[in-house]
Amino acid sequence: MTEAARARVELIAFPEMCLTGYWHVRKLSRAAFEALAEPVPDGPSTRDLLDLSREHGMTIGAGLLERAADGGVYNAYVVAMPDGAWAVHRKLHVFEHPNICAGSRYTVFDTPHGCRVGVLICYDNNIVENARATALLGAEILLAPHQTGGCNSVSPRGMKPIDPALWARRHEDPAACEAELRGPKGRAWLMRWLPSRAHDNGMFLLFSNGIGPDDDEIRTGNAMVLDPYGDVIAESRALGDDMVVADLDASVLPTSSGRRWLRARRPELYESLTRPTGQEQETWRVRFGG
Repeated sequence: MTEAARARVELIAFPEMCLTGYWHVRKLSRAAFEALAEPVPDGPSTRDLLDLSREHGMTIGAGLLERAADGGVYNAYVVAMPDGAWAVHRKLHVFEHPNICAGSRYTVFDTPHGCRVGVLICYDNNIVENARATALLGAEILLAPHQTGGCNSVSPRGMKPIDPALWARRHEDPAACEAELRGPKGRAWLMRWLPSRAHDNGMFLLFSNGIGPDDDEIRTGNAMVLDPYGDVIAESRALGDDMVVADLDASVLPTSSGRRWLRARRPELYESLTRPTGQEQETWRVRFGG
């Protein structure tokens, strides 16, 4: 936070579940899993985020497990703002634990810095309708916190695990490790689809991600900022913790291709998007091929 404040950052996005840890939770008992969760906004993490936000005049997003009033536990992303306001997004497509609950709404809000922000957590971004719905709610910036790369996808051409030996030798042979993280197991996989979420919807996109060992997988980092044309305007190649900083020029939004295309929509044609096909499955079943 101090480094970000020195760089005069106004909006910072940390990764998914960065405050609780991520991939290990699938192995926890129900009691241990629920013990990690805390209420929002009255829990200690949200209070600390709000204090930091006020101290630095910065809007701060960070991921955790939220315990709702009804006892349900959500993969959540809290955004604390310097005026004391806050927002929370509950991940829509979950698979992290048998007892995790899925969110049921989109999250778009205004910040004191004069921009309108939406949040989609990791797998939420895979589903094209989620990005479009967020854009239609007016989002100019999409926060896309992840824990991805190095996953053992059931798709033959999807992500695969990072070679642990390459990660262990990252200091001795950084070029080989970087090639692994930026190849089809990491960045190259992202670049097949992530830029389209920004381009097709005319939004800036802030992609944050874990880096390094995450239980028995290795996250691939590659944090980046994309503009509304889907171009990467800043990114990290670091083999460890890093911060990516970029200036976002709001003047490019109105004439971006995606924004113009939104004005050409014909909603009367899209009824089929809301009708179940009978092929829908729970996200965990799709994710793990059950």
